[in-house]
Amino acid sequence: MAGVLLVALGAAVGAPLRYLVDQWISTRSASRLPWGTFIVNVAGSLVLGGLLGAGAPQGAVLAVGTGFCGALTTYSTFGYDTVRLIEERAYLLSALNVVGTLAVGLAAATVGWAVLDRLS
Repeated sequence: MAGVLLVALGAAVGAPLRYLVDQWISTRSASRLPWGTFIVNVAGSLVLGGLLGAGAPQGAVLAVGTGFCGALTTYSTFGYDTVRLIEERAYLLSALNVVGTLAVGLAAATVGWAVLDRLS
């Protein structure tokens, strides 16, 4: 039961933060690329990589990794944004969204892991 509460607490912070970041970025960008979704996904990958690289205890992994990062990042919106770009016939942008999100997200997780693994 304690694990469920830790996940819920992390998610209670991550979900509203995702919404606020996305809204803040989308009001400042005229680009068709979904920068808000991209940024929260990359940030969540960085945090999760760092958390695991640091060898965080189970409670922190549940609260921050599963709860916060799980609610902050969003695969469904990433998928929706990509399909929307395809429907708008913005094929290059949709490919850039997929490749960029995956490549930069994996790089961010790797950097987070490597940095905190060395520091711990």
